[in-house]
Amino acid sequence: MSFNIKNNVYWVGKIDWELERFHGYEYSTHRGSTYNSYLIREEKTALIDTIWGPYSKEFVENLAKETDLGKIDYVIANHAEPDHSGALPELMRHIPDTPIYCTKNGLKSLKGQYHQDWNFNVVKTGDTLSLGNKDLVFVEMAMLHWPDSMLCYLTGDNLLFSNDAFGHHYASELMYNDLVDQAELYAECIKYYANILTPFSPMATKKIKEVLSLNLPLDMICPSHGMIWRDHPEQIVEQYLKWADNYQENQITVIYDTMWNGTRKVAECIAKGIRESDKEVNVKLLHLEKRDKNDVITEIFKSKGIIVGSPTVNRGILTSVAAILELIKGLKFRKKKAAAFGCYGWSGESAKIISDSLESSGFEMVDDVLKVNWNPDDDSMEKCIAYGKEFAENSA
Repeated sequence: MSFNIKNNVYWVGKIDWELERFHGYEYSTHRGSTYNSYLIREEKTALIDTIWGPYSKEFVENLAKETDLGKIDYVIANHAEPDHSGALPELMRHIPDTPIYCTKNGLKSLKGQYHQDWNFNVVKTGDTLSLGNKDLVFVEMAMLHWPDSMLCYLTGDNLLFSNDAFGHHYASELMYNDLVDQAELYAECIKYYANILTPFSPMATKKIKEVLSLNLPLDMICPSHGMIWRDHPEQIVEQYLKWADNYQENQITVIYDTMWNGTRKVAECIAKGIRESDKEVNVKLLHLEKRDKNDVITEIFKSKGIIVGSPTVNRGILTSVAAILELIKGLKFRKKKAAAFGCYGWSGESAKIISDSLESSGFEMVDDVLKVNWNPDDDSMEKCIAYGKEFAENSA
């Protein structure tokens, strides 16, 4: 499958309907994904990015149907991660001398992964590559989301090839933002930002403003995953600026795992207390054993406050809770409030372990930890309800 985007620009990527997990099984892709590669055929022909390695032979075969491979003058590697560069070895087997344009860090990454001495050409922000009557303009986008990342802009057609920035994991043959379900599209975009780009928010703001300062006319944004933004493409840019600004909604999320349902009862009572508080706030109650971890992270991203709980197990916490705390630590959430709770039978360390982890991850702890001995009785459940009310008040 290939199709014309505008004038002499074509999409030559791959729709992966069956993809369920990504990034080494660290990211769930409930709606599949796409690997977007773009072919520009002006006086000079340029290929922007390839696709994931497992589909490399299919990619090169299809590309050969679109153009004589020997007539590709330039290969642009906006990002060296394998889902973008994986088909390069197969492609370069056919065109070994064709120059590859990448950042300085892109050169390190591509050499480190593929151990090939291809015809690399290092570019930096402001460099241009002439295709004849039109140019590609390069902008380094370090840490969005790898040190090697860059984007490029096609003059004349006003297309921004943004790589991972403004992308999302969403499979559809419609391929344009205005043709797909808008709620699904938004859900995948915020999930992508929350799970991948959150720790780089300060850099996202800086880089987006840098690109905007160039005052480039913008007809489309063409990311490396998901739909092409042709209808008001600036909408996703504006949304990124909002998400990058310590984003939160009027939501409190209670997150827990449980062994013998004691911690579940505590979590439910805390959620009830939040609902019964004087504060009108959306409450989410998430049982980690039964929830996708990336969806949980998305709800944390949306929340102004979270409350996390686990029973005490071997003087520690359940592994599902430990895993989500590790993810939280790496994502560097800011300006969010938190509290911790847990049931215990004998020693009762879990709530403090969680509290210490959340505090070290940048959360403002607003209440003392809540510890419930054994299975909560009526008095304990009333205390849990009161705890939820107090948290809601303190998170206003």
